[in-house]
Amino acid sequence: MNTEKQAVLALEDGTLFHGKAFGAEKTVLGECVFNTSMTGYEEIITDPSYHMQIVTMTAPQIGNYGITGDDGESEGPKISALVVRELSPCVSNWRAKESLPGYLARHGVPGIQGIDTRHLTKLIRDKGAMGACLSTAGISDAEALKNARAQTGAANADYVGQVTTARPYLFTPGENERALFTVPGTTLYRDKPPPKRFKLAAVDFGAKRSIFRQLHAHGFDVHVLPATSTAEQILALNPDALFLSNGPGDPAAIPHAHKAVAACIGKLPIFGICLGHQIIAKAIGAKTYKLKFGHRGGNQPVKNLEDDVIIITAQNHGYAVDPESLKSCGGVVTEINLNDNTISGFRLPGRDVFCVQYHPEAGPGPNEGRRNFEKFHQMVANRKQR
Repeated sequence: MNTEKQAVLALEDGTLFHGKAFGAEKTVLGECVFNTSMTGYEEIITDPSYHMQIVTMTAPQIGNYGITGDDGESEGPKISALVVRELSPCVSNWRAKESLPGYLARHGVPGIQGIDTRHLTKLIRDKGAMGACLSTAGISDAEALKNARAQTGAANADYVGQVTTARPYLFTPGENERALFTVPGTTLYRDKPPPKRFKLAAVDFGAKRSIFRQLHAHGFDVHVLPATSTAEQILALNPDALFLSNGPGDPAAIPHAHKAVAACIGKLPIFGICLGHQIIAKAIGAKTYKLKFGHRGGNQPVKNLEDDVIIITAQNHGYAVDPESLKSCGGVVTEINLNDNTISGFRLPGRDVFCVQYHPEAGPGPNEGRRNFEKFHQMVANRKQR
């Protein structure tokens, strides 16, 4: 007799997947997407950009190194649910404090394993990211399908308000995260921060902790502000620069952010990533659009059109900036995604504003985009010297 709990994943197109349940006993809704990273599931699970999403990992086995508690990008999981091909039956990692299923159960997040994630990924690639229902609570297939089809989707939904900080604070890195990357007892990749530090206003649209850690390590004192902050509140800090973070959902759903950023352009050097990149585009009047299945993973190739350098980047987004509207608003495309030629970066000439669609903090992923933090620090230094 099979005593393992069963789970069902229903997609809005009518597809059903049956597998084994893990994590919490619960029924959840969300947009079903996939991530191609081979490692870094703890960072992915806790990334606020995944709020309201059911995340499928394309790597065949997940959970083998457990949960450390130190690698999370926020306080607890932000995903709606997790989908994996095989959940590792054991944890082998001296840093691990608990297992992945135990961690998800403790935080009320359900998961399904034992399904054909390759087939699911191909469905999403062919049909696009879909509304879905995942249940480990024993609901019927018919009810799961009904739930999946009843969703309105992420378009025009303000998810940022559900993941931003409630109040301003000064980011202070923990003792174990003061260097960009360290291995205990070594100085591996321990970079020296620039001698000059600048005061940075960082608007949190759903930021990952490793982004603030990178900014701090690259010479910024990071003053984190809620996503609802106005231009007056930002400028009242008298900062040397402005940073706009990543975050979930449709950039069109937060017009208050467009207005605030538009009022700061020309007054402060500005650097944006991911949703921050899209918000800068909206602030100058450019358009954004929803990608079919988005870019999510640590292996996205990006070409810089200005220095002809190609880097591999970590990305997590479902929207992109429209190139024609960006050009008409004075934006200059600096980087493109080589998989589909979508915009991966642009700048505003003469206004000390630039942004990238990828995650240069690499949490998880390659760190080739880290030079953007150095570029930002140099931009601020140059502006202060004028």
